[in-house]
Amino acid sequence: MGTLGNNTIEKETTTLIKEALDIAISYEEYRALVTSLAEEEKSTGTLQTEALTNYTVLNNRRMKRLDKTIKVNEAVIEKVKAYSKKVTWLVLTESWCGDAAQTMPIMNKLAILNPNINLQIIQRDQNLELMNRFLVNGTLSIPKLIMIDNDTLEVLGEWGSRPTIAAKMVEDYKKEHGTLTPEFKQDLQVWYNKDKGQNTIQDLVKLLGV
Repeated sequence: MGTLGNNTIEKETTTLIKEALDIAISYEEYRALVTSLAEEEKSTGTLQTEALTNYTVLNNRRMKRLDKTIKVNEAVIEKVKAYSKKVTWLVLTESWCGDAAQTMPIMNKLAILNPNINLQIIQRDQNLELMNRFLVNGTLSIPKLIMIDNDTLEVLGEWGSRPTIAAKMVEDYKKEHGTLTPEFKQDLQVWYNKDKGQNTIQDLVKLLGV
């Protein structure tokens, strides 16, 4: 009975992944979408507020800058280029998510190094059933990257919603203070600026196992 149950759950997750891949868009398409939304003073998702719009505008600027400035060292480039399995990095996100704006340009920077890595993006709020299979500490935290074997649709690994160092900073602060203050969020932004994507790069290389 246990085996049957596990197989059923696995099949359902695979079905959800297949459905998500059918509607997923490329990073280029996602960037065009966010740029368009920022210009129209909108955000992804059904809920439209001034705050979400402001975050979308800010994130669009941030991604535009990071797309140009992220540096990947030669050792990492060689490792990523050597990866031989054909996989998809399926990312659940929303335009207003600050952590996504900091990390998705890095995902793209690595994915374009190797044609075996296919970066595809879907909106979280349109795919909550899938998101609920990949919660972060029981929450709908994004971005959430699911690494999928292209041939079998097996989930090979997952990452998110923050690089490991930032995730530890958040966890420690919540333990001490209960909630994230505006001051902490500013400190986190300073950390992202200083790190220049290197912790995320390390995490994603580890995810690939190279």
